[in-house]
Amino acid sequence: MSNLPKELKYSEEHEWVKVEGEKVRVGITDFAQSELGDIVFVELPEVGDEIEADEPFGSVESVKTVSELYAPISGKVVEVNEDLDDSPEFVNESPYEKAWMIVVEPSDSSEIDKLMTAEQYEEMISED
Repeated sequence: MSNLPKELKYSEEHEWVKVEGEKVRVGITDFAQSELGDIVFVELPEVGDEIEADEPFGSVESVKTVSELYAPISGKVVEVNEDLDDSPEFVNESPYEKAWMIVVEPSDSSEIDKLMTAEQYEEMISED
């Protein structure tokens, strides 16, 4: 089964969320990167941008397709992973560590509670 860290929360759009105090770190799941294939480009928002839950905040381009990244929660972008500009392959190699995408200050932390646990997410992707 694909690698699903238990401490993370997951969205239906295959993003993961790691709560770090007042902020959350966001990336895409191992399942998502394996479906996409080799990632060649990652487009991310700027620090200071406001993102809206369930709305696109960027995109990932693989050799076969371009996919929108959907924000799992609303808030303000406070950090962006610049390493992905030069090393988009981190998304394939290390989706949960090196390839985090943005850090967000949530505008409504109750949105985090609506996300799935690892078990719920695993159930969802195994039904596909």
